[in-house]
Amino acid sequence: MTKMIQSSVYIFILLGLVSCSSSPIIESSPDEDFTRAESTWDNATIYFLMTDRFYNGDPSNDFIHPEDNPPAAFRGFMGGDIQGITDKINEGYFTDLGVSAIWMTPLVEQIKGSVDEGTGNSFPFHGYWARDWTGIDKRFGTKEQLQEMISTAHEAGIKVLFDVVANHIGPVTKMDPVWPDEWVKTGPRCQYTDYKSTTDCTLVDNLPDIRTESMEEVELPPYLVEKWKAEGRYDQEVAELDQWFTKTGYQRTAVNYILKWLVDFIKEYGVDGFRVDTVKHTEEYVWTNLWKEASAAYEEYKNNNPSDEISDEPFYMVGEVYNYYISGGRDYDFGDRKVDYFDNGFHALINFDFKTDAQTGYEEIFTKYDRLLNAELAGKSVVNYISSHDDGGPYDLDRKNPMNAATKLMLCPGAVQIYYGDESARSLTVEAQGDATLRSFMNWEEVSGGTVINGNNRKDILTHWQKLGTFRRDHPSVGAGRHKMMKAKPYTFSRSSVEYQDQVIVSLGNRDEKKEIEVRQFFSNGDKLYDYYSEQYVTVESGRVSVESDFDIVLLGRR
Repeated sequence: MTKMIQSSVYIFILLGLVSCSSSPIIESSPDEDFTRAESTWDNATIYFLMTDRFYNGDPSNDFIHPEDNPPAAFRGFMGGDIQGITDKINEGYFTDLGVSAIWMTPLVEQIKGSVDEGTGNSFPFHGYWARDWTGIDKRFGTKEQLQEMISTAHEAGIKVLFDVVANHIGPVTKMDPVWPDEWVKTGPRCQYTDYKSTTDCTLVDNLPDIRTESMEEVELPPYLVEKWKAEGRYDQEVAELDQWFTKTGYQRTAVNYILKWLVDFIKEYGVDGFRVDTVKHTEEYVWTNLWKEASAAYEEYKNNNPSDEISDEPFYMVGEVYNYYISGGRDYDFGDRKVDYFDNGFHALINFDFKTDAQTGYEEIFTKYDRLLNAELAGKSVVNYISSHDDGGPYDLDRKNPMNAATKLMLCPGAVQIYYGDESARSLTVEAQGDATLRSFMNWEEVSGGTVINGNNRKDILTHWQKLGTFRRDHPSVGAGRHKMMKAKPYTFSRSSVEYQDQVIVSLGNRDEKKEIEVRQFFSNGDKLYDYYSEQYVTVESGRVSVESDFDIVLLGRR
């Protein structure tokens, strides 16, 4: 895969909100000496999708809910599947959006029944209610479809993140087995007042928690033994477990079985990283061991599959430590104890600060993140987001400023998460209870039909995200470079990265039709630059470039 940028310099001029009128395209020759760098996790654009809600590529696996047990609004299966992800990769949807990694909700076999959690009857469409970590849920697709999806992503230069859960199983239902007491506990309920009441507890009622604190060796749950024998794979599964425990030297504790099953997805499919769920509810040694074994499996897979277009970067782990804020630096404070999860296998944590920080100005946000990522968090990163599947307080809940939200997120230092439909202003306020309001089906029809929301055409919103995403993907200094304000009005700043030999300049607030930008700090006279927004080449003259467009955002750089 492509490696280092040679003298790659990028200039962004982001000028407030976007005018979506057309602009003339001036053709010129690209910089023949420019080589685009391979994407880096520190500058990643991660597309997070709920598999069942994204795209239905294989109607044959659609789940039909029982007539006598219907789901509440947006709490049942809606048809999205693994094949749908593959279809959209082949269509170029993720490439056009500048996506460097896809993170989908868990695909492991889910409980068969449903549960009423007080917000209506719910089925496991979201993937977080595991029944068997060794299988793929048929309602999402098959192992063959998963392999095809990951291979297709790698061929497109896109990495794949698996969403993994190690601290709980699915709820107990009439259709699902009861796990042995030595494997799970059903109380007490988490109180979040200190370390113990956050880790040694259950998240909600009827969500059995894996005894991750226990060093007691346990046998396989009887139902798994029976299930595997019925499926004709018991001997193979047991042999692999024996080999795993012999090789690692780990005790046969409940959580160590699960770690083996999670690592198997790397060995079999070449998964590039894990997004780890509910990190703070599990003792940190678990994550250290997971990262150690996952990293070894990743290198083994690459050695055994040299033809796979897999990333040259190490295995990646990003954690969901709910309510972790970048402002706190490396530590998460339980009240009676602080834990540095970055020192326990995680390269990045999901940052719950950004949705609040996005309410402030560009310079305030960018300076804060530059300082923290290059001081307390040096060598690590965060993943910023504006909305998610279980965060009831997203930035711009009503999608009143979708252009502004995109600009702030996509140009912020650190990695970013696009939650499916952010780029198309999918509604986050559908008529449903609880977090189901955040989980409607992807609004493909609204985009293709060019519907308008709060004065913005959804096609234009998507185009805006695509241009920012493409620019971000091509230039690692956007998320991984140092930030410096160059001019207050119009607001102009630079980003530079010695590691990637990449520099960028961003300017906001210039609404002139002809925009004069000084670039002598990075470019020489005669250099040809490309404006990623109006899609035209310009030439440096007297240390400046002149960009004529009707847009109020200009993204300039070598291409």
